[in-house]
Amino acid sequence: MRSFERHLAVPLALLIMPLSRAATQGWIEPIRPLPRGAIEKVRSAVQVAVTGRVARVTVEEWFRNGGMLLDEASYLYPLPGEAVFSDFSLWQGDRELKGEPMDAAQARAIYEDIVRRKRDPALIELAGHGLLRARVFPIAPGETRKITLRYTQLLDRVGDAWRFRYAAGAGGGAAVAQSHGFRLQVDSAARFGDPYSPTHRLTLNRSGDRLELTLPDTAAGGDLEVFLPLARGLLGMSLVGDQPAGEDGYFMLLLAPGRAAQTVTLHRDVVAVLDVSGSMSGEKLDQAKAALVQLLGTLRAGDRFRLITFSSDVRRYAPAWTEGSTEHVRDAQQWVRTISAEGGTNIAGALAEAFATSPAEGALGVVVFLTDGMPTVGETDPERIADQADRGRGAFRVFAFGVGYDVNTYVLERLTERARGVAEYIRPGGDIEQAVGALAAKISSPVLTDLALRADGVELYDLQPQGLPDLFADDELVVFGRYRGAGGGERSVTITGRRGGHEERFTTDASFGADAGARGYIQQLWAARKAGALSRDIRLHGPNPEILSELKRLALRYGILTDYTSYLVQEPPTVAFGRMPVPLGAVTVTAAPRDQTGDRAVRRAERDSKLMQSEVVVEVDSSVAAPAARPGATQRVGARLFVLRDSVWTDTRHGDSLRVVRVAPFSDAYFALLRALPELVKPAALAPAVLVAGRRVSIKIESGGKTAWADGDLERLVREFRG
Repeated sequence: MRSFERHLAVPLALLIMPLSRAATQGWIEPIRPLPRGAIEKVRSAVQVAVTGRVARVTVEEWFRNGGMLLDEASYLYPLPGEAVFSDFSLWQGDRELKGEPMDAAQARAIYEDIVRRKRDPALIELAGHGLLRARVFPIAPGETRKITLRYTQLLDRVGDAWRFRYAAGAGGGAAVAQSHGFRLQVDSAARFGDPYSPTHRLTLNRSGDRLELTLPDTAAGGDLEVFLPLARGLLGMSLVGDQPAGEDGYFMLLLAPGRAAQTVTLHRDVVAVLDVSGSMSGEKLDQAKAALVQLLGTLRAGDRFRLITFSSDVRRYAPAWTEGSTEHVRDAQQWVRTISAEGGTNIAGALAEAFATSPAEGALGVVVFLTDGMPTVGETDPERIADQADRGRGAFRVFAFGVGYDVNTYVLERLTERARGVAEYIRPGGDIEQAVGALAAKISSPVLTDLALRADGVELYDLQPQGLPDLFADDELVVFGRYRGAGGGERSVTITGRRGGHEERFTTDASFGADAGARGYIQQLWAARKAGALSRDIRLHGPNPEILSELKRLALRYGILTDYTSYLVQEPPTVAFGRMPVPLGAVTVTAAPRDQTGDRAVRRAERDSKLMQSEVVVEVDSSVAAPAARPGATQRVGARLFVLRDSVWTDTRHGDSLRVVRVAPFSDAYFALLRALPELVKPAALAPAVLVAGRRVSIKIESGGKTAWADGDLERLVREFRG
């Protein structure tokens, strides 16, 4: 600890308690027992400058005395556990604030006293990190004072990425959502790919060799994580694991290919298929033609293309592949500009022609299919059209665009379901050229196809997306999944893919379970993606009982609502969907909708697609503050759903057969329990009482419970709870 303190202008109080990471910015603790809330934070601003692997953090926080009396207070700020301090300062105006050193026992006693007095279990999340405590100079009634905190920390490395973490969640202080602003600047931006945050939607701006990330003032709260992928030539990999106690782990894999100018990309065989039936006439056709001209403009030497239009008949620009030379592209663009619209919609004939000529060995075959209607000519049965397309597609990837509400969503999604592509819908009045142009830019530089993932000594399963899509330059790919058998420690993770007809292999080291339970967002994003995939599967293939059961379980555990599941907790002990009461903890699942066209069908398809492509959990955790709720209300905390029954927030996984151990809140037994089972920290914040289900025992935190543990009792409880 001496070497740690040497770098500080203000001594630190360290809380040596084996719990989860800090989840709050600084807050004020009154010195005298004045009415709670007399001094409150009004806003915060955070500036981060990243140079190399070092982040220099400046936090400005404004506090206002809303009481009637002159008041003093202590300022407490949780310091990130990975911080390495090359300089540290804490100022109020032009005066330096002095702190006081204390040993671990003193720190723990002060900390637990704060929790007991405030009855705020969320503060328990501060344990395990350094705590800065400094005396704030007196603040007069109505006066606002600003505190400026500066520290330097070393970014931790995750595979081929640097990770920056800023603790700013609930409990004890304002969250990022209440900040005046957050700004992260990176110099030597050429060293990095595009940053990725699974916790917040950040605005990215590149200017020269500088990169800047900003967070809107209205952004949701929660701890912020940002990954800065290192420019590693063809491909960089970063894997982050999350292992909740007593169950298989979850992981997030970030694949960051090099920028297009730095990578040798694959040749492409591109087939553009355009609906020119009478309903496409006017602005829709004008936009679609402009989109095809743009798509053709992305072709390079070595690429080939085919152009197909269809109405009642099918028409080809040329009978075979055309080389993507400047001259040929220019001629094809002129041909597209002369297209006119008339007739019916022969989707089956157009697809048969699109798949008639296979892509070359080693090339990426892509079909871009655009239509605004239902099949009216030739084969019109959606099921038979989809089956014929599945049999004839071969190695082609299919990207489909549905324009308006008259498209058959079933046909388009069956086209793309197993073709490593996506179906996108452009609502009436939408910009067709922009949508197709975005796809054209994405697929302009393919890097690897036929991706596969494995880890030495670890079973990876339930990947989302299930079939890994192809990887394109300038387009990071994020994959979520489950794992078992890691046993802790670092393991080798390998991605294989094909490029130019040859297999390529990329390997990195990853830690599985090292930060157990620290990143709930990985669980939530995995669950959201899987729910979207299951929901789409039900729409396309009907309500298989096993799939319905899995979707119900996901909806219940992770609080995900889809068009096929819903829960509305009414008077205990029922949960109801519509008018049909079912047992507590159950979810009624509707049958797959019959309608395949129209605005409802398009909206359903869009919602499922958004779930399947989820990359950000805007709100990482449910609020731990117990709201004033009616009986039967629900609250999700992490991966658990609680129902308010008889003034107790009851875990829906609790069964009457489970033995219940009662613990008094804020007692010695309570603090020892949370140190032993940190997964109970957030549920413990639910008031007035909470019942949490384990594998072989449930724990109820309520008045009148245990206040101390007999020898061996807590250890046995932990074993039974985790099973």
